[in-house]
Amino acid sequence: MKAIGIDLGTTNSLVAVVRDGRPEALADGEGRVLLPSAVAYADDGSATVGEAARAVAAERPHDTLLSVKRLMGRTKAEAEAEGLSTFRLVQDGPVLRIEAGGGQHTPIEVSARILAALRDRARAALGDDVGRAVITVPAYFDDTQRQATRQAGRLAGLDVMRLLNEPTAAALAYGLDKQEEGRFAVFDLGGGTFDISILHLVDGVFEVLSTGGDTRLGGDDFDRAVAEAMLREAGVDPEQAGPGLRRRAIAAAEAAKIALTDHFETRFALDTGDGRFERSLSRDQYESIVRPVLTRVAGPCKQALADAGLRPDELDGVVLVGGSTRSPFVQRFVAELFGRQPLADIDPDEVVALGAASQADLLSVDSELRVLDGGDVLLLDVTPLSLGLETMGGLAEKIIPRNSPIPASRAQAFTTFQEGQTAMDIHVVQGERELVDDCRSLARFRLTGIPPRAAGAARIRVTFQVDADGILRVSARELSTGVEQKIEVKPSHGLTDAQVEDMLQASLDHAEEDVMARFLRSARVEAERVLMPLKKAMQVEADLLTEEEATLITHAIGQLEEAMGGEDHRAVQDLTEMLDKVSAGFAQRRMEKALQAGLKDVAVDALEGELADAPVGGGAHD
Repeated sequence: MKAIGIDLGTTNSLVAVVRDGRPEALADGEGRVLLPSAVAYADDGSATVGEAARAVAAERPHDTLLSVKRLMGRTKAEAEAEGLSTFRLVQDGPVLRIEAGGGQHTPIEVSARILAALRDRARAALGDDVGRAVITVPAYFDDTQRQATRQAGRLAGLDVMRLLNEPTAAALAYGLDKQEEGRFAVFDLGGGTFDISILHLVDGVFEVLSTGGDTRLGGDDFDRAVAEAMLREAGVDPEQAGPGLRRRAIAAAEAAKIALTDHFETRFALDTGDGRFERSLSRDQYESIVRPVLTRVAGPCKQALADAGLRPDELDGVVLVGGSTRSPFVQRFVAELFGRQPLADIDPDEVVALGAASQADLLSVDSELRVLDGGDVLLLDVTPLSLGLETMGGLAEKIIPRNSPIPASRAQAFTTFQEGQTAMDIHVVQGERELVDDCRSLARFRLTGIPPRAAGAARIRVTFQVDADGILRVSARELSTGVEQKIEVKPSHGLTDAQVEDMLQASLDHAEEDVMARFLRSARVEAERVLMPLKKAMQVEADLLTEEEATLITHAIGQLEEAMGGEDHRAVQDLTEMLDKVSAGFAQRRMEKALQAGLKDVAVDALEGELADAPVGGGAHD
């Protein structure tokens, strides 16, 4: 049974397979490789997929679902904030549903229809059953969006072997075909998303050095910009245009974009409902309209290069991916941005699916590519954002830093803050900022059963594991008892587009103030750690204090608490150290009292025997 590779795209989707040692995209009965990512629902609940669905989009805009990939892992509020108003959305608790054809459908169910159509195409082309698949996702898809994609695959009757980042799939296709070595930028501009990845290819190992992108930028946005400009010329306010007219305008803009790929001029024609609007549209005019949209790719590209520690002239090539890169305008812009002509030897519409097919083959027992190449190809994707947890004071402690190769597993030890603490709340966060409030909350769970001990005595080991699909699992284990809690991070909804685009930039814009804020929070936490037991001891063991000493310590406590309400972390640190010094004598007397109480009932002979048997230095031996 062959394993297939699927590019589940925003605008178009493809399926590919490795045959005779080479990946190839599979066509339908009419020779078409691209399957429009469109699903049209009838009133009886039946659905059509692909070209037939897209053909009725203008006539039945509410019953035809396009670009549903943009809704994966979103809430209604997020979708509406992104301008996806052509959908009739219903928020059913944590589940987003779309009203179409007299029923309600989740984005997962709609995507499953597209995947099932691709599965059926593969069955017809191969003459055999198809069950296993590698499905690609944008590099910036978070855990929820990846989980949703996997669920859609299962609903379509597929065993999803792996979720593969789209830029990495493209790199795999180029690496297998050309055996290139070096550092490459994969520039992926599709219908709905933009991804940029910097990869290092050497000896069959594809390592992603950095990633970036914009999940609200693609060819659809070019079409929308042109459609709105043409509607205004036709005397129609785009904001007031009905769904049917907007769909017709976008379809006309897409047709003009395709025509201008091979011609310098075309005709833009639109039925406005009140008449017919026509005008000539040249490449220069088209480019002037979409340039403000396209220039938005520059920021993520520069940031990805900076994260990889490379200059544009240190790259060995730039690979173009996505149908939007067919445009001569886009190719010129990329050449100017990176200072070199981009590579486009493989059809940019097919390259992601071909890479997914190659990976699917390599994961199969009967792999053709392993036999031909004599070994495996290793793919090292990276985490797009840092993963960590909340510590005292609302600080974000990064466990797996951004751009860490995955799969990854890292652990860190933590301890209790309060005396007698028997439980610990684990708050998992994602982001680059220093404070939890500025990061994204992923999940929470509680570890109970911690032995009640003095503050700082317990040891809790927290382990973060990210699998090859980018799915995060977190566990917390108390080391002395072995009590453990685990969670697979499934947040209730995905990142908003604004969060995806802004999180990295915000970490740069606020770097200095974030560091100062972290210093202040850390200083306050340390001060609180000193204050809590000291205040309690002054009440319980007041007899160990002289009047002068009590006055001095009380004054130091007041100064420290006043400083904690300010913004000067150095003042808090200095006053904490001063409080430690002025209370050192009190602390020593408390220790001596505790030691005497502990030895009070111990027989001298027994104590001498234990000391004689103890190893020198009291250390452990291997």
